[in-house]
Amino acid sequence: MDYKAFFADVELWIGQANQAAIRHGMENPDFWRWVADSSGELCRKYQEHRLAIKQMMMLVEWLEEVYEKNSGRREAT
Repeated sequence: MDYKAFFADVELWIGQANQAAIRHGMENPDFWRWVADSSGELCRKYQEHRLAIKQMMMLVEWLEEVYEKNSGRREAT
C-alpha cells in the first residue's frame, strides 16, 4: 500500500467531512450517509487494507464523539 497516498487521501477526506458537516449539519442523516459511503469508498480504493479500515473506523468514531459532545452542549443550554 502506498502509505503516503493513503494518508494524503485521509487528509482530504477530513476536509471533505468538515465541508459535509457545514453543508448538511451533523444531525442530518445525509451527513452520516455521506460519511458511511465515502469512508467505504476510501477503504475499497485501498483494497480493504486493514490499516485503511481501522483508520476510517477511528475517524467515524471520532465524528460520532464530536456529534455527541455537541449534542450534549445544545441540550444543556
